[in-house]
Amino acid sequence: MLPYSYRKTARSLLIVLTGILISVVPAGAKRTFEPVFNPNMFVSKTQAAISIDGNLDDLGWANASRADNFVERSPGDMTEPEVKTEAFVTYDEDHLYVAFLCYDDPAAIRATMCQRDQFYGDDAVAVFVDTYGDASWAYEFFVNPYGVQRDQLWTSVAGEDHGFDLIWQSAAQVTDSGYQVEIAVPFASMRFPNKDTQSWKVDFRRDRPRESFKQYSWAAYDRNEQCWVCQWGTIDGISNVRPGKGLEILSAVVGNQTGALADRNDPDSEFKNEKVDGELSLGGKYSLSSDMTLEATVNPDFSQIEADAAQVDVNTTIALFYPERRPFFQEGADIFRTLFNSFYTRTVNDPKYAAKLVGRTEKYNIGFLTALDENTPYMIPLEEGSILLNTGESYVNVLRGSRSIGEDNRVGFILSDRRLDGGGSGSIAAVDHDIRLSNTLRFDGQYILSHTGEPDDGSATEGLEGMTFDSDRHTVAFDGESYFGDAVIARIRRNARHLDFHLTYDHVSPSYRTEVGYDPVSNGRRVQFYSGYSFWPTTGLFERIVPQMYLSRKWNYDGTRKEIFNNFNLNTDLRFAQTNLGMAYNFGEQTWSGVEFEDLWHVDFYVHSRPSDAVGFSLDLEYGKSVARFALAKGNETSAFLAFDLKPFDRLLIEPNLRYTRSTHEDTGEELWKGYITRTRFSYQASKGLSVRLVVQYNDFNERWDIDPLLTYRLSSFSVFYLGSTYDYSNYIVGPNDQTDLRLSSRQFFAKLQYLFQI
Repeated sequence: MLPYSYRKTARSLLIVLTGILISVVPAGAKRTFEPVFNPNMFVSKTQAAISIDGNLDDLGWANASRADNFVERSPGDMTEPEVKTEAFVTYDEDHLYVAFLCYDDPAAIRATMCQRDQFYGDDAVAVFVDTYGDASWAYEFFVNPYGVQRDQLWTSVAGEDHGFDLIWQSAAQVTDSGYQVEIAVPFASMRFPNKDTQSWKVDFRRDRPRESFKQYSWAAYDRNEQCWVCQWGTIDGISNVRPGKGLEILSAVVGNQTGALADRNDPDSEFKNEKVDGELSLGGKYSLSSDMTLEATVNPDFSQIEADAAQVDVNTTIALFYPERRPFFQEGADIFRTLFNSFYTRTVNDPKYAAKLVGRTEKYNIGFLTALDENTPYMIPLEEGSILLNTGESYVNVLRGSRSIGEDNRVGFILSDRRLDGGGSGSIAAVDHDIRLSNTLRFDGQYILSHTGEPDDGSATEGLEGMTFDSDRHTVAFDGESYFGDAVIARIRRNARHLDFHLTYDHVSPSYRTEVGYDPVSNGRRVQFYSGYSFWPTTGLFERIVPQMYLSRKWNYDGTRKEIFNNFNLNTDLRFAQTNLGMAYNFGEQTWSGVEFEDLWHVDFYVHSRPSDAVGFSLDLEYGKSVARFALAKGNETSAFLAFDLKPFDRLLIEPNLRYTRSTHEDTGEELWKGYITRTRFSYQASKGLSVRLVVQYNDFNERWDIDPLLTYRLSSFSVFYLGSTYDYSNYIVGPNDQTDLRLSSRQFFAKLQYLFQI
C-alpha cells in the first residue's frame, strides 16, 4: 500500500482534474436535471487496499464506479435535490465497498453517537441490496455521520425487520463540506446466487432531516408503481466472489443472582436471596453450501437485557403480543413470516435445544425449525378473548417454503406441529400467495387448515369446566377432544400516487387453533375496506394531505353481527419541523357477551413533530364512548399518549413517555378504570462500544416500579458484554390504617459475556 502522502497527492490530482472538466463548460450553460429510472452501473474490482476509516483517500477508490444523479424521492416527486450526493462502489475478493460524499452545511447535520440500530431521525446514508433480484427480500445498511450502523431485512410479506443484524464495517466523519461515509460488507455475511458473475438490484439513499424529512436516491421512483424494490438500479460486473461459508460459534456465559419476597403478597415476609447461578449457552451456524445454512443451539440464553414495555391491558381479553428480540431467530426470520402470524417465535418459550435450517436459491426459499420447549405456552382462542396456559414440555417443528415467480410474485406454504409431552398436539397446513396484477394492483392471501388434539389431563384447565365453544360442540377444558378448523385471509390492494384502496376478507373458524402462532380470537368472519386519496401540494405549508376512509363489518359463525366500525380521518404532512398532524372520527356498534352496544364513537387527534435535532415529541388524544368489556357497560373513555425524544448533546438520549386512560360508566358516572404507565429510557454512549442505559417504568394499574440499569460493551453485532440488574418495587397495604408502602419485591443481578467465533 502506498504511503499516506502519495495517496493524498493522488486524490488532490483527481480533484484538480474534475475542476478543469467543469471549467470547460460554457459559462451560460445550465445543466438540465433528468431523473433516471432503473439506472445501471458496471462495478470493477479494486486494485488497491481500502481501509474503513472515514477517509476516501485510499487508492482503492480511484477506479470505483460513481453514482451522482440523485433525485429527491420524498417529499419531492423526482425533483432535483437541494444538495449534492455522490456514491462510489467497488469490491475485492472479500468485501463489497460503498462510499458516500454528502455535501451540506456541517453545522446543520443531525447525528447521534449511540449503539448500533438505535439512531432514528439522523442524517444518514443507506445501501439497499436485492441479491436475487426477485423483489422478495433485500438487505438494508444505514450509517449516520458518526459511522453508527443500522441494518434491517426487508421482505415483501412483513416489510422491514428492525431486529435483523449482520457483521459489517462502517466509518464516517463530518467535514468542512458535509460528511462522508465508508462501508464494507463482507460477502461472507451475505446470501446470493452461486454464479461466476453477479447482477444485483441496488439503490443508494440519503436521508436529510430538516424542516421536512428529505430522501434522495440514485434510482428514480414512479409513485404509480407499487413495487419498491422493482424500481431499484442494477449493478453488474462483480465476479468470482462467493457467499458466506464456514462455521460460526456463538458462545455465552451467563451469571445471575436473584432475590424476592418469600410471599409476593406479604410485604412482611422474608426477602430471600438465592445462590449465585451460572450457565453456558452454545450455538453454532454452519454453511452447508452457498445457499443453505444450518444453525443449532443447546441450552440457549434467551433472556432479555431489557424488559418489554408494559402495555395497557385493563380492557383487554386477549393475550398480549410482544416483539421478538432473541438472536437465534434472526437468520431466516423473513422466510417464516406469513399474513397470519402462523409462526410467532415467542411461543418457543424456553427451549432446551433448537435447530434451524435456512436455504435460499434464485427462486426458492426454505426454512425448517425444530425445538424441545421446556415451558410451553398454550393459547386457547375464543370468540371474545383468549386463555393462556402453561403445559410443560413440547416438541415443535415448523417447515416453511416459498417460490418466486417472475419479478415480485410469490407462492408458499407453511406446516407446523407441536406435540405436548403429556399428550395432545396442534398442527396447521397452509398455502399463501402474493400476485402482482398490475403496477398498482396486487392480490395476496393465506389459507389454513388446523388440527387440534387436546391433552387428556384437565389439571391445566382447572376452573374452566363448563365452558364451551363452537356452538357447544366442544369444551374448553382439556378432555382429549380432537377437531379441525380453518382460517382465511384474502386481499386486493391498490397503491398509487393518488388513490389507494384495500379490500380484505378474513375468517377464523370457531375450532381453529395455532399452537405455534398468534391468533388470539376465533369464530369470526370480517370484511374490511380502506381507501385514501393523496394530494401533493407543491407550495405552502402542507406537503401531503390524505383524507381516508376505513370500514369494517364482522359476524360470528352463527350469523350474529359482532361489529360495525366506520373510520374517517385526515392525515397531513407539513413543511414545518417534520410535523405530521391528523384527526379521526370513528363510530359504530358492537355486540359483546350477548349485549348490543350502539352509538359507540370516539374522536382522535395526533401530532408528531421534531422541531430540532435536540427535541422531538408525539401527542395522541382520544375521547369517546366504548365498551367496558369486564363491566359489560358503555363507558366514557379518555386516553392520552405523550412521548418525548430529548438529546441534550449527541451522546445522551432521554426518552420519556406517558400513557393514560380513564373510563366512567355512561349512566351512573362510576369510575370503571383509571391509570397510567410511564416509562423513561436514559442512554449514554461513552464511546462507540461502551454505553450505559437506565430504564425506569411505573405501572399505575398494578402499582409497580421497574428499574433496570445496564452497562454494555459491544465489539460487534454479536460479541458483547452486559452487566446489569433489575429491581421491582410494589406498593403494599401495611399498618392498621391501610397505609401504602413501596417495597422491593424482587431483584436480580446478572452478567453476560457473548462472543462470536468465526472459522
